[in-house]
Amino acid sequence: MKSPLVAGESGGQHCIDCVVRPFSICAALDKPELRELEHLSRHADFASGETVFAQEEIATSFYNVLEGVLRLYKLLPDGRRQIVGFALPGDFLGMAASARHGYSADAIGRVTACRFSKSAFARFIENRPHLLRRINELTVRELSQAQQHMVLLGRRSAEEKVASFLIGWRDRLAAFKGPLTTVPLPMSRQDIADFLGLTIETVSRTFTKLERDGVIEIAPGRVGFLDAARAEALAAA
Repeated sequence: MKSPLVAGESGGQHCIDCVVRPFSICAALDKPELRELEHLSRHADFASGETVFAQEEIATSFYNVLEGVLRLYKLLPDGRRQIVGFALPGDFLGMAASARHGYSADAIGRVTACRFSKSAFARFIENRPHLLRRINELTVRELSQAQQHMVLLGRRSAEEKVASFLIGWRDRLAAFKGPLTTVPLPMSRQDIADFLGLTIETVSRTFTKLERDGVIEIAPGRVGFLDAARAEALAAA
């Protein structure tokens, strides 16, 4: 798969050069396998707000995120939206237990991904137990994140929920960006509210309180940690 594009960079790069490869399923593949996989992939760009795939839609493709962030959400029977996660570069999306997608994925800002035909990818992973192990590892990680999210939605205060979200987001970004004291927040306050099971008013008030208490500093599109230890203590409460 091609490497993530940045401003001013052109395409035409190869899987072996992909900067997200160490964090994705591709980390399990050697050079010949990467060349074979590259022939199966198609470069896909999505504009901000564009739907990559929709809940209950028949799953025909898998996606490996190269650049950008996606919101993953389910629409509840009463019409409410529950965000179940945010996908980052290296995340592999579209694998489902059934033939249909269990959730929707929308681009937050511009998103670049490698798209694989479900049938072609299924043939590719046959007789490659090392790739299956890698996929299982990522599946277990996603299950762990889902369990953590269930705990987050439980009996925790709004301050603890917001702090836990910010620390968790910082740690996910740090996995491939290195240690961070300031983290970008491309998602909206409404997105965060729908992820934490709070109202947007509660999220906004809580951000303001954390800033007033000297825990964070709010800037357009990002948050800086002024007292990371206190934020971590709230997140662990």
